Amino acid sequence: MSTAQPYRTLLIEKRGRTDWLTLNRPDALNAISVEMVRELGDYFARLYDDRSVRVVVMRGAGRAFCAGLDIKQRVTEGHEAAPFGRGFGYQGALAEVYVRMRRCPQPIITLVHGPACGGGFAFVLASDIRIAGESARMNAAFIRIGLSACDMGVSYFLPRLVGVSVASELMLTGRFIHASRALATGLVSEVVPDDQLSAAAQPYVDEMLAASPAGLRMTKEGLSLAIDASSLEAAMAIENRNQALISSTPNGIEGRRAFLERRPPVYTDD
Repeated sequence: MSTAQPYRTLLIEKRGRTDWLTLNRPDALNAISVEMVRELGDYFARLYDDRSVRVVVMRGAGRAFCAGLDIKQRVTEGHEAAPFGRGFGYQGALAEVYVRMRRCPQPIITLVHGPACGGGFAFVLASDIRIAGESARMNAAFIRIGLSACDMGVSYFLPRLVGVSVASELMLTGRFIHASRALATGLVSEVVPDDQLSAAAQPYVDEMLAASPAGLRMTKEGLSLAIDASSLEAAMAIENRNQALISSTPNGIEGRRAFLERRPPVYTDD
């Protein structure tokens, strides 16, 4: 296990082939600052070509997962305090973080405890697997501060996860969804005591690391594309392409051979 600290608002702990990414502004409930936007954007962009990392576990330090946008900073420093060289300025830069979360080939497991509001809720939704602590409470907070609840990909992710009716309720009211209802609606995979979140994530990590590296990457890619596929045939075209690419590789051959020989496969980086 090794720990690298290239960032100030994030902690990156490397456990073998898994990055444990911690939002690290506990005194501000891990609210999203200008610096955090830059650092998250950099981190997820780097992941795209990083074959040494196969899985990411995302969590928050202290009492919260992420309280959303750091409004105090925005009011104090002004909207022009965070110039970004892209369309829509700060808005576009933060939105790009969620795009990069979906674009990176590594599955993202998010561990949610305490509040996950606004942009913090969007981090949860942009993940691949979500595990909630008993204290978790999440909401599309944007509408409570004079904005539209259609922000940071929430209008895209939420109805796909819980259906249009529940998504409409949460987005039009800004009300919180707590852990038990998040489980009942399929928003999270399981609910555990807060102090067991890390332990609950480990079986998911272990099972994903047992897959071939390319198989894991292409499953995330294929699933993302299939959700928006225009037809069964379109989804199958992606499936056929991915299987054809993988099946003749050394790891593809090793996976089938190990199955026939009733032993664990031994995969190499590909």
